[in-house]
Amino acid sequence: MKQALKFSVIKQLDGTLARTGLIETPHGSIETPAFIVGGTKATVKTLTPDQVAALGGQSILVNTYHLMLRPGADIMAAAGGVNKFMNWAKPTFSDSGGFQIFSLGMAYKKGIDATSHSEKGDALQAVHSSSQLAKVTDDGAHFRSQINGDKLYMTPESSMELQHKIAADIHMAFDELTSPLAGREYIKKAMDRTHAWAIRSLKRHQELNDEHLSRGENLQALFGVVQGAREEDLRQESAKFLGERDFDGYGIGGVFEPEEIANTVRWVNEILPNDKPRHLLGMGAQPADLFLGVQYGIDTFDCVAPTRQARNGALFTYDGRINIKNSGYSQDFTPIDKDCDCYTCHNFTRAYVRHLFMADEILGLTLASIHNERFVVRTVDSIRDSINDGNFFDYKKKFLERYYGVERAQDFLK
Repeated sequence: MKQALKFSVIKQLDGTLARTGLIETPHGSIETPAFIVGGTKATVKTLTPDQVAALGGQSILVNTYHLMLRPGADIMAAAGGVNKFMNWAKPTFSDSGGFQIFSLGMAYKKGIDATSHSEKGDALQAVHSSSQLAKVTDDGAHFRSQINGDKLYMTPESSMELQHKIAADIHMAFDELTSPLAGREYIKKAMDRTHAWAIRSLKRHQELNDEHLSRGENLQALFGVVQGAREEDLRQESAKFLGERDFDGYGIGGVFEPEEIANTVRWVNEILPNDKPRHLLGMGAQPADLFLGVQYGIDTFDCVAPTRQARNGALFTYDGRINIKNSGYSQDFTPIDKDCDCYTCHNFTRAYVRHLFMADEILGLTLASIHNERFVVRTVDSIRDSINDGNFFDYKKKFLERYYGVERAQDFLK
């Protein structure tokens, strides 16, 4: 049978789980490790697809939950799938909708607090409350639209049907994300439910691929999603269970602080098949995430943080993050970062970008987003080069000490 996805390992870094590789899809290839640009509603906020390609973006991840609400999966299908709809010629990922149902869906005005983000990992601080907008059962999830309050229902099967209409190259199986505050008993229950849903997702996915094959259409790939929160034995159990199933690759779900990434990812990737790609969901809010993920076997990441932080004026530089709104930049006629090769840094100054923010001009959001996305994409590209060149650890040390300072960088160099 024709393959939906092909993955090959190019170089494995001795003594580590880090590797470089190539993911081949119907819309082209992704050199790994790679940062997958967050395009939640079939758009990368403030950027055109051409701008995303120009800054080096190899792939975009879209959000099933938001696209089912508007414009609707049927419209996506009528347009010919997400690539044609948004005029993006390169590979695409879609998530299952599970994360939003268990965070945004429940968090809309009440329930889980999904709005708290910290510099330390920029992690979602999800907190369960007595009044939630979603009810999870073994069969699926009942929830309300955050747009108009309509009652909605999603199952593993319907998630697959929606994702196949969206028609990204790579999908995620329907899973349940647990709160960081959940107890072990509930974490285990949610993991078992995720496994049952994974089997159902895979079955429906294979049926839909058979339909694509009969019509001469591109096949679509499916990643199983490993859960288990911070429990080592549960993470290992989940990796073993899913690793034995016929998925095209694997997502690793959860809410992490940077110091938790190494162990949690290692527990999983020491077990998952070495010949399939591994994606760390929602990770890449700061550089340490990227280095630690790659070192412990991650091939791709996705995160909306670079553009979200950019729209708030928080810009990455190789000497640390800055707030471009600070008055000290009002007469700073240097680039955001003299070592950055992005369009913004080549053509504009800190003073100009600050002016745009203070004047509430949309161009400021665009220039800031180009810079932040290029910074993260380029960082992962450089990590990939360092693995191929055999100097990953030297590059990691040099980069993190410059970005965080020598003392703080030690937390990520141990």
